[in-house]
Amino acid sequence: MGEATTSAAKAGVVALTRVLALEWAEFGVRVNAVGPGYVDTELQRQAQAQGLTNRAVLNRATPIGRLAEPREIARVVAFLASDGASYITGQTIYADGGWLAGGPR
Repeated sequence: MGEATTSAAKAGVVALTRVLALEWAEFGVRVNAVGPGYVDTELQRQAQAQGLTNRAVLNRATPIGRLAEPREIARVVAFLASDGASYITGQTIYADGGWLAGGPR
């Protein structure tokens, strides 16, 4: 996908999250989304092996200095599903190593 279609799709998920949170709140349903950054997955490693991405470049460009481990994203999802997040709805939580906060370094 091109940059325009990717950006539009991501914005659509954020908007849908907000709208569904409002529509389903009366039924006790919370709706949240997670926006992960680059994650060290098998697909990411395959892309690196094919020369489509470069781990060193991604690490340097990520403000926190590394890719996420899958368990780190899973912990965000688990928190949002827990009673600890019982008053959170309509939010998109970005677990992106700082990309949204300041973009690439």
